[in-house]
Amino acid sequence: MNTDKSGKASLRGDRLAARRLLTMEDVARTAAVLSSAALRLPELTEARTVAAYVSVGREPGTRALLDALRTRGVRVLLPVLLADNDLDWAPYEGAERLVPAGRGLLEPDGARLGPAAVLDADAVLLPGLAVDADGMRLGRGGGSYDRVLARLSAAGAHPALVVLLYDDEVVAQVPREPHDHPVDAVVTPAGTRRFTV
Repeated sequence: MNTDKSGKASLRGDRLAARRLLTMEDVARTAAVLSSAALRLPELTEARTVAAYVSVGREPGTRALLDALRTRGVRVLLPVLLADNDLDWAPYEGAERLVPAGRGLLEPDGARLGPAAVLDADAVLLPGLAVDADGMRLGRGGGSYDRVLARLSAAGAHPALVVLLYDDEVVAQVPREPHDHPVDAVVTPAGTRRFTV
């Protein structure tokens, strides 16, 4: 058995269980704090294009951030999940243009730009369940963002990689595998932490 994979599964289970205990008021309150903090990040204030995602359920909220970026004139790209778990991208044109998709996700209904559209991003907001002291991110385990990060690496693209999390999701260590990539920064209600990669 691969201990990194089993360790990831255990940590995922713990983090998801903790999120289930949050009230929707907790989620909304945290989303406002995270949006405000993220909007002050130089990585986002200087970005022309940001690849992001629409938070769902008890994920740290991104919707206010998406709207604020768009209001600033930033081109926001949102993922569209493909059948093979890879991600296509489409422009964010407002909450009214989001449609329900598989797995409870919301996706933009606009033109698809192709998986390589993420290469245009100056910053990428990654979903996650935890980040450790070295900036290693724990995702949900579907591999979609592993493909995105591999695509960026293969193209020599180096956008800022940022994760929004709850305070208790910054942990001592995330089990890692050879394909894992560290992030540049994590934003929590307690503040922003940067990592030397």
